[in-house]
Amino acid sequence: MRSTLAADPALPHLGRAAAPAARVLAVIACALLAAPAMAQTAETPASSAAPAAAAGSQEGAKAERGDVITSYGISTFGKLKYPEGFKHLDYVNPDAPKGGEISEWQFGGFDNMNPYTVQGRAAGLSSIFYESLMVGTDDEVGASYCLICKTLEYPKDRAWVIFTLRPDVTFSDGTPMTAEDVKFSYEQFRDHGLPSLRAVLQRQVESAEVLGKLKVKFTFKTGVPTRDLPATVGGLPIFEKAEFVRDKRSLEESSLKPFVGSGPYVLDHMNTGQEIVYKRNPDYWGWKQPLNVGRWNFDKIRLEYYADYNAAFEGFKGGTYTFRSEASSKLWATGYNFPGVQKGNVKKVELPNGNLATSQSFIFNLRKPRFQDIRVREAIALMFNFEWSNKTLFYGVYDRLTSFWQNSDLAAKGKPSPAEQALLKPVAKDFPGDILTDEAAMPEPSGERQLDRRNLRRASKLLDAAGWKVGPDGMRENAQGEKLRVEFLNDSPSFDRVINPLVENLRRLGVDAVNTRVDNAQMTDRERTHDFDVITAQFPMSLIPGSGLEQFFGSKSADAGEFNKMGLENPGVDKLIGDVEAADSQGDLDTAVHALDRALRSLHFWIPQWYNAHYLVAYYDIFDHPKTLPPYALGELDLWWYDKDKAAKLKAEGVRF
Repeated sequence: MRSTLAADPALPHLGRAAAPAARVLAVIACALLAAPAMAQTAETPASSAAPAAAAGSQEGAKAERGDVITSYGISTFGKLKYPEGFKHLDYVNPDAPKGGEISEWQFGGFDNMNPYTVQGRAAGLSSIFYESLMVGTDDEVGASYCLICKTLEYPKDRAWVIFTLRPDVTFSDGTPMTAEDVKFSYEQFRDHGLPSLRAVLQRQVESAEVLGKLKVKFTFKTGVPTRDLPATVGGLPIFEKAEFVRDKRSLEESSLKPFVGSGPYVLDHMNTGQEIVYKRNPDYWGWKQPLNVGRWNFDKIRLEYYADYNAAFEGFKGGTYTFRSEASSKLWATGYNFPGVQKGNVKKVELPNGNLATSQSFIFNLRKPRFQDIRVREAIALMFNFEWSNKTLFYGVYDRLTSFWQNSDLAAKGKPSPAEQALLKPVAKDFPGDILTDEAAMPEPSGERQLDRRNLRRASKLLDAAGWKVGPDGMRENAQGEKLRVEFLNDSPSFDRVINPLVENLRRLGVDAVNTRVDNAQMTDRERTHDFDVITAQFPMSLIPGSGLEQFFGSKSADAGEFNKMGLENPGVDKLIGDVEAADSQGDLDTAVHALDRALRSLHFWIPQWYNAHYLVAYYDIFDHPKTLPPYALGELDLWWYDKDKAAKLKAEGVRF
């Protein structure tokens, strides 16, 4: 499932989320974060016992021999929606025409086509070449279906899984894919992948072995939750071993030459850092595979890079690219009055979005001593006036983010239930206040003025109590005479209008706050080296969270991971993550996630920003899409298609695109 951005006005990470580590990780990430394997995030701790598969999860099995289930898919808890032998997904147009081009914009630039390394900055969609044994769908939660595999076999306790590959799968160079390629790819991620991913694979998987040319077995370690592991290993991207060996390729090194994959697109051409074009592979092995029918309809997908959000918008108005997901409420409210929209050549629409919010937030670097005091973090957070920002800056487009599982029933509400209390009691000492009886932490509301006097007084008392007194110059300092300095690191000029009012409020509080603008490369480098005070980040969770939780919040990823940017280390959080992983029913999962959400929010390492439950999109009227889009994806790159008649009409009218 795809996560959607709720950014404004130009999310500092808008390009990053679709390019380097984040989008890639999107490929590995979701495979590890959630049970499904559509290509998106990764990593996690061990629990004391491996849960048995839920009874309903065995539905869809076409045969059962003793304790071994053979199936074409696997579900975390419930029944698979699609029966064996289904013809196509419900939300596609199976007769969608092929052809044409769709183009979008990306932020910043790129110097790398390897999305699985921390070196350089990977191009947007640079993971599009690679497929996995299994994939999820955009209308189910917790389901994975065989794509490259023909079947999977696993025991009821999911202690191991055997995949049998389809015999007709080939890489883009025509080489047949074998079980050896699958094993080799797993070993690459285990030994050379991002550190946080290596850690989880090494902790969860005992072995991978080739049982035959088209058969590979993964055995999982004892003592770890196995609920999600078949889908986890089934969701890893697959590379061609022969190419890696022949050309001495490395998963850890930056390269402008992509690895050979088996996916529907190959590289057409690139202008490094400025433009990249992917083209549909006519020889792709999987055009008739049911999971692909009606998808991947564009002959070309083009990405145009811009260093400035407003410049990108001007490029759209001028026809430089044809599809835009709008992340600026100001532009959405005031910018779409240009002739193309007025004449109907450009469509401006809001489409429903059932995804979880990405939990876009300001986050503190907890590695810095001054931010280790929760009172300091709470005081700074009180100075962000969402209500004023939404009315004055965002035209009322957004709602306030309050939970890491916003826009779902997994968000913690009110006081903990008895079931939540049972999970929280052993770790209550690791959290502030009385987490067993307190209401779930919520952002403090503010008034209509930019500086809310009530919150200013509360923040002042918190800083006084934390030892940050007002000095002779009106600025806060500690007993050693050190100023309370807070630097907001920002690589988007358009985001200045969000940060600057917060900086002004903080300075009224006596905090030496600054908005430091850096370029895209500096931002990436400083994030990776943890050289920041406060940045904007996202926490794209899953409706069935699992391994990826440790990558975002686990102690072991505090210094080595790409996702735990704040450096959170809390034994109580680690234990609650284990509870989530060990949940073997939907009810147990709901309880465990509620407890974890409540615990994370109590730590105040974030200043939650905002979200929108709709996609805000604009596009030249040359596309069409299924009448009913799936609940968990906009799908413009794979579900939509090019309408040549509409395109011809616009061209006849002299519209440039």
